[in-house]
Amino acid sequence: MFLAILVVAILLIVVSIGSLRLTGDLESKEKRKAELEAQIEAEQERAEQLEEYEKYVQTDQFKEKMAREKLGMVKDGEIVFENEDSR
Repeated sequence: MFLAILVVAILLIVVSIGSLRLTGDLESKEKRKAELEAQIEAEQERAEQLEEYEKYVQTDQFKEKMAREKLGMVKDGEIVFENEDSR
């Protein structure tokens, strides 16, 4: 009878240790899952921003802005004022 109780106690200890280890693994995997879901959400937001920027780049407003900034172009009849310091 004592041997049976001892075997049951040992099995109970082994199962408890295994359960604790699996619980720890589960918690770490759930944390990693939450991190990955947050990363996916951030990447989806970035993709949306890039799509909006792609649409903006194709507009006349963007083309005009780049022509003014990069090429120094002006519209007909426009007066350009320059700083004396920038010369």
